[in-house]
Amino acid sequence: MQENVWRSCGSCKKPIMLSAKYYLCGISSCKKSAYCSMACFDDHTPIFRHKDAWAEERIAPKVKEIDTPVAESRLSAAHIAHQTKATTKTPHDVLVVASKLKDYIRIKSGLNTSANVMERLSDMIRVQCDKAIERAIQDNRKTVMDRDFYL
Repeated sequence: MQENVWRSCGSCKKPIMLSAKYYLCGISSCKKSAYCSMACFDDHTPIFRHKDAWAEERIAPKVKEIDTPVAESRLSAAHIAHQTKATTKTPHDVLVVASKLKDYIRIKSGLNTSANVMERLSDMIRVQCDKAIERAIQDNRKTVMDRDFYL
């Protein structure tokens, strides 16, 4: 990587040089990426489903940061907290409302539902939640959002 590169564009991945103009998304939960141009900023808006997004023009630092940026320190703290919680015993409760699920299956297909389905489905939900938690941590957020869940 070149010495005078500050970051890569969040959309096209081109380098953003030190002291160069860049654009930052004005949505508070989306201030993770810098964009090299308005076109790249516009490309990210539909991906993150922003309705009223705006770009804030900024200037990259003149020198590379030696200290850990605030976002990275928040990520580290969030990641440490997540790892600590992950190592502790989490409850293995059923995460779905059995009566609602059984009613849905019965109405949709006329079939009955085994009691083991609730445990298996809860395990599948836990796996998806763990993946969504990781995505939120990678995005430096403290909130898991709908966009963190995808197939």
